[in-house]
Amino acid sequence: MSFPIPQFVLFDQDGTLLHSLPGIASSLSYACRVVGIPEPAVDLRRLLGPPIRTIFSKVAQCNDTELLDRLESAFRSDYDSEGWQKTSCFEGVPATLEALKAAGHRLMVVTNKPQHISLRILERERLLPFFERVYTPDSCPTPSASKADMLRYFLDDFRTSPSNCLMVGDTMDDITASAANRMAAAFVEGGYGELPVDVPVRFRLRMVSDLLACMTMENA
Repeated sequence: MSFPIPQFVLFDQDGTLLHSLPGIASSLSYACRVVGIPEPAVDLRRLLGPPIRTIFSKVAQCNDTELLDRLESAFRSDYDSEGWQKTSCFEGVPATLEALKAAGHRLMVVTNKPQHISLRILERERLLPFFERVYTPDSCPTPSASKADMLRYFLDDFRTSPSNCLMVGDTMDDITASAANRMAAAFVEGGYGELPVDVPVRFRLRMVSDLLACMTMENA
């Protein structure tokens, strides 16, 4: 069965385009030390995707507002100065984005990162020129917008139909946000999240660099 070729391709950032785990892990450990709680003895890779405050609530195993405020503040301080610089681009991403643009696709980023640091990282990795818009919670009209909210704002901004779009991400958050907006999704299995085999997606990719080949084969 073939599907319409998407005009718009939207990408999650961490674990999809960028290997950001080293910087996030370093700044998260720093925040735990500053606040005086044990560093996480969990597989942090599987916690990434949601906003950092949600991640800290799982790491600290609590919802204490004051503690989470202190953790988030310490994390932001370290990440905005040092941690973000430990991010690198996954292999094949620039070539894939260039090929998608050349094929006429319009590209966006949809991420839970704050906008200032998202733009800084994308610019340093020379990815920013590929994208028309970078959607972040603090760039949307609703404070602390969810990923589903950001996709809805994108659809309104560009006055387009979900059938014209494909969301590419590596966590369940990306897939449920896509489903909430009736948008097709591609899951990147080489990222940070896990997706049950019975959850339907349009593509399951090893890495983002497989996307163009999958789209071409599907519509051959």
